[in-house]
Amino acid sequence: MFALYDTLTREVKPLAMREKGKLGIYLCGPTVYGPPHLGHGRATIVYDVLRRYLEWRGIEVRLVSNITDIDDRIIERANREGRPWQDITHKCESVWFEAMGRLGVQQPTDIPHATEYVQQMVEMIGTLVERGVAYATSDGVYLSVESVPDYGALAHQSLDEMLAGGGDREVLGAGEKRHPADFALWKFSKPGEPSWQSPWGGGRPGWHSECVVMSLELLGDGFDLHCGGADLRFPHHENERAQSVALGRSFARHWMHNGFVVDAEGEKMSKSLGNVTNLLDLLDHYDARAYRMLLLQTHYRSPVKVGQDNIDASVKALAGLDAFAARSRGAVVGGDTSTAMADAEVLARFVELMNNDLDTPNAMAHIFDTVRRANTAIDSGDAAAAGLVAAVHEMCGAVGLTLGAIVAVDDDAQAKAAALDAARAAKDFAKADALRNELQNAGWIVETTKAGTALRRA
Repeated sequence: MFALYDTLTREVKPLAMREKGKLGIYLCGPTVYGPPHLGHGRATIVYDVLRRYLEWRGIEVRLVSNITDIDDRIIERANREGRPWQDITHKCESVWFEAMGRLGVQQPTDIPHATEYVQQMVEMIGTLVERGVAYATSDGVYLSVESVPDYGALAHQSLDEMLAGGGDREVLGAGEKRHPADFALWKFSKPGEPSWQSPWGGGRPGWHSECVVMSLELLGDGFDLHCGGADLRFPHHENERAQSVALGRSFARHWMHNGFVVDAEGEKMSKSLGNVTNLLDLLDHYDARAYRMLLLQTHYRSPVKVGQDNIDASVKALAGLDAFAARSRGAVVGGDTSTAMADAEVLARFVELMNNDLDTPNAMAHIFDTVRRANTAIDSGDAAAAGLVAAVHEMCGAVGLTLGAIVAVDDDAQAKAAALDAARAAKDFAKADALRNELQNAGWIVETTKAGTALRRA
């Protein structure tokens, strides 16, 4: 039985599916106003691993992940740059999915856009007003959190401990709220801002209302699992849940949140040093699998430090797995391992670990132990090698880790890599960046580590 920590009950419990063999997941997607950062990358990889593993186990997964394409930050950037807000959202969404593709993240089953569901949001807010749990001010329409008996249950805080305003803007009308934690369902638009019609006046929905409507519309009441980063637990997810309670509707049956990404303590992160400051930097400098490897070796609920040392360690671990894949391809007694049956005992242990709150750190340790056993079996001509090799590929595939072949680096590329290292040592970072660009344009992934520059084909 697959079990996950539930943020609401604070216990590891079986992930009970509403419909046997099928799982509906809602993952809060990006607000498309800028490039994706490392935290975005972590969230998408964590839930990609979850999805891939469950599908590998035979579960039919429907993953809904939205695009927030109307938001104060989008409008602020559009005004600052003198561009239509749609230009911002279209460009940033394109960059987002390009980055996710490079990370090896599968596209969601459904990708609803907030602007496609505004009418349904207006109708939901109207129902809340009719039920007497929402009210209009000169700034917009707010939910009365005092009307929700267990408000704060997901955040595990009492109403008195809630942060004032729920993250809403400080503008005219905010002082009219009945309680400091009341949050905006509908925001009246200023002249020149995007606007939709509603019974209360032209405006746009609040962020917290968007996800309630899209999740219930696509997955239905009592859907299985609601996911996101730990930063979304409050106020966003708390306020989503509050609206569903106020509507008298059943919301998510299980809540899952991944931990934060933090910088390595005391380490300056810069492009010139080969470090990364955001997801796009990482993808430009390293094999994209390195970030997945790093995250797989950290429990999804724990914070993870991203710095040169642990990225280097991930690159090294990947190189070891790739070398194993290349070696085992032709070294196993009996030839081709692609048709070999994976060792059942090895897979059973992997399943046991993954079923325990998605314990990927111990699952990865199990994979590396199986690699060692397989190498020993290959060296001794043991017939068990084929099953162990097949098990390694099965387990890696289940977490989205594709093992690649070793590609020979030509003399010209090697010379440029050596020149890049020399330039970095001389602190000639302009020359180093120019050489890196030349290598990348030639199709190489350039991995800059403390040990020197390594080249790998995408």
